[in-house]
Amino acid sequence: MEKLNVLYEDNQIIVVIKPQNIPTQSDNSGDLDLLNLVKNYVKVKYEKKGDAFIGLVHRLDRPTGGIMVFARNSKSAKRLSEQFQTHDVEKIYYAVVNGVVKVKSQHLVNYLKKDEKENIVKIVPMGETGAKKAELLYNYLEDDGKNSLLEVKILTGRSHQIRLQLSNIGYSLVGDVKYGKEKGKTNNLGLWAGKLSFIHPTTKEKMVFMACPDVSKEPWKNFKIEKYLTR
Repeated sequence: MEKLNVLYEDNQIIVVIKPQNIPTQSDNSGDLDLLNLVKNYVKVKYEKKGDAFIGLVHRLDRPTGGIMVFARNSKSAKRLSEQFQTHDVEKIYYAVVNGVVKVKSQHLVNYLKKDEKENIVKIVPMGETGAKKAELLYNYLEDDGKNSLLEVKILTGRSHQIRLQLSNIGYSLVGDVKYGKEKGKTNNLGLWAGKLSFIHPTTKEKMVFMACPDVSKEPWKNFKIEKYLTR
């Protein structure tokens, strides 16, 4: 069983690192998922009989890695879920995109709709039935002459929005076979949830967490991502 990387835990919440390429929760692949990893960790550590309650309050796509918070009881799950729904949680991602980005900072607004048949998200006109507004801010950090490292703050929590919105302006994520030009199986997707900030559900304290991807691996090893995570 994969070892769980725990950043913080108390009797209300647990904050962990989701490895890239494992699902957040069980799916039809049957692969080990993060939710069950967290449940098993809590069950063993605290010697709980039966299933441990772990509340899933947000998700990361399977190929995306980074920080996630889970609730350890229903009251905390409700309060954290409300923060995500009202966009009071600050989520900062780091993205490695194809090409040297010319516009160093942009506010992107699009309307997205899930195509259930093709299992992808598409950009559609504002008034289309089922369209949801997606907003993000990105800032260029550095490039290696071929690819660029961006800091991305999402203002809405839409499925695949970073991958699709950046691809739409000509900068698809490195390793993205769904919204980029790459075909077949690739290395890690260039997307990492590096900073997460929220209000603790019971103490009301502001909690801020930062975590770096494995900089020995592609596509992160060509960039000095650590220095941006200490700001």
